[in-house]
Amino acid sequence: MENDLSQLLEDISTSFEVSFEPLDIEGTHFEILSIQNMREHLDKMLQTKAIKNPLHDLPLWAKVWPGSFVLGRLLRKYHPEGRTLLELGGGCGILSLVASRYPFASIVTSDVNEQALRFAKANVLHNHLEERIRVVRLDVSAPVTEHADLPAFDLIAASELLYLSELHRPLVKFLLRHLKADGTALFCTDYARRQPHFAKLAGHDFTCNEGHIGVRARNEEGEEERRLYTITVLQHKN
Repeated sequence: MENDLSQLLEDISTSFEVSFEPLDIEGTHFEILSIQNMREHLDKMLQTKAIKNPLHDLPLWAKVWPGSFVLGRLLRKYHPEGRTLLELGGGCGILSLVASRYPFASIVTSDVNEQALRFAKANVLHNHLEERIRVVRLDVSAPVTEHADLPAFDLIAASELLYLSELHRPLVKFLLRHLKADGTALFCTDYARRQPHFAKLAGHDFTCNEGHIGVRARNEEGEEERRLYTITVLQHKN
């Protein structure tokens, strides 16, 4: 595994200057791969006109989103012991790292971005969680045949995914196929980026409940601020 991690870091270093930085979550210590030359990377993207759609082209997957911790704490309430968890749009895999503290039978973190998958794999290997977390490429909008071997999960969760409105319809179809009959899907979205349309759309096939959670978090300037998150919970209709 050490050789696998070394190769990953070598591949990543062709695009980014990185280092592992400490991240403590309620007494559990992790080290997360972080981009050190983000400003230079963004400047290069601007110079080469590589940013066509900021939501898709910017390395948002590298950010440690506070919503991942909000959703991670909620997972404890859904009886994780012996159950399976799929993280969608996992980016560098923070939510799955949080979930690894709970007794899930298996955890899968996924994304469509290859760099995000490299970062997630590096985080899993560096934190010695390869027996707990599997990293896979997964596109919820792909044809059904592409994920024919993907099982159904007890819990499917995603942080900051619903702001991509073009994913709403394929996401509902994906949940119909891959959420167990008695399973639960949970989504956490910053209130400022909420998309009420998703709950209405999903409500045709699922029982949908929404609530809000306020938390205190530090912004990029290190200042503490209060943020409000929308929690969307879906379950199959009986």
